[in-house]
Amino acid sequence: MIEKDPFGNIRINFKKIKFKDLRVIFIIAIIILLVWVSTGLYMIDASENGVVKRFGKVVKIVGPGLHYHMPFPIETVDKAEIAKIHRIEVGYRTTVGGRVKEISSESLMLTGDENIVSIDFIVQYKISDIIKYLYEVSNVRKTIKEAAEAVIREVAGKEKIDDILTTGKGRIQIETMRSLQKILDSYNCGVKVVLVQLQDISPPTPVDAAFKDVASAKEDRNRFVNEAKAYRNEVIPKARAKAASIIYQAQAYSSEQVEQAKGETSRFLQIFEEYKKSPLITKRRLYLENVSKFLSKSRNYIFDSNITEIRPLLGLDSIKRKEIGSEK
Repeated sequence: MIEKDPFGNIRINFKKIKFKDLRVIFIIAIIILLVWVSTGLYMIDASENGVVKRFGKVVKIVGPGLHYHMPFPIETVDKAEIAKIHRIEVGYRTTVGGRVKEISSESLMLTGDENIVSIDFIVQYKISDIIKYLYEVSNVRKTIKEAAEAVIREVAGKEKIDDILTTGKGRIQIETMRSLQKILDSYNCGVKVVLVQLQDISPPTPVDAAFKDVASAKEDRNRFVNEAKAYRNEVIPKARAKAASIIYQAQAYSSEQVEQAKGETSRFLQIFEEYKKSPLITKRRLYLENVSKFLSKSRNYIFDSNITEIRPLLGLDSIKRKEIGSEK
C-alpha cells in the first residue's frame, strides 16, 4: 500500500498489498500497454505517402492504406501529399471570400529599362522526393515562394516593360520556371515545378492608362500584320495557279502552232517534190484548187457572152428578188 515515512516521503509498502490489488494493477497495466500498442495504427490517404522513422532514422516509405508502426517513441511517421498539385501565390493573396488582396512588397519590381511594374503570379509544384521534401529544408513552401520572387525579379530586370506587358509573357513564364527549378534542385527541396503562370501584369497607377493605349496599339499592329499575312496567303496561291494555267495554255498553243507549222512544211515539201517532177502540171493543179476554193465562197456567175436570156433558165430572177428583200 502507499504510505508516508516519518520524513514525509511517499513509498509503496509491498508487504501490505493484497492479491486483489495486484490483479487491479495488472489489468490497468494491460490496458495501458494495449493503448500504447494501438497508437502504432495509422492511415495514409489516397493522395499521400508516409515516411516511417525508427529513433529518428528513416526506415521505409509507405503508400495509401491502413498501416502499423511500433509505438512512440520507437517509431514515428510523417506524411505528405505527393499526388496533389500544390499552389503558391506571389504578389497577391486570395481571401476566404474569393477577394484578391495585393501584396505590393512582393509584386512591385524594376524592369530592364528602369520602369516599375507590378507582377502577380502563381507557382504550382508536386512533391518528387518525399524524404528530401520533409527533412532537407525546414519550410519548403516559404523557400519556394522566396526563390520564385527572387527569380521573377531577376527575369523582369532583363526585360523591357513594353515586352513584359505585351509579347514577353510566355517567355518570362518559361524562363522563370526553369530558373526556379534549378534553384530548388540545388536546395534539395524534393519538388518539381509544374507551372509558373503570370496572373496580372500592370504598370504603376499614374501611367496605367498610357501603357494600356500602347498595348492596345501593339495589339492592333499585330492584328493588321496577321490580316495582311492571311490576305497574302490567300492571294499568292491564286496568282500562282493563274500563272501556271497561263503557262500551260501558252505551252499548248506553242505545241499546236509548231505541229501545224511542221504539217504545213511537210505539205509544202511534198508539193515542191511534185513541182520538181512536173512544174507545169503542178502549177495548174494549184491554180485550179485555189480558184475552186475562192469560187465556192462567192456569188459570182460567169457566162459566155454569146448566151442571152439565161437568167430565167437558171432561176437567177428569184435569187435577185431574195437578195433585194434581204437588203430591205
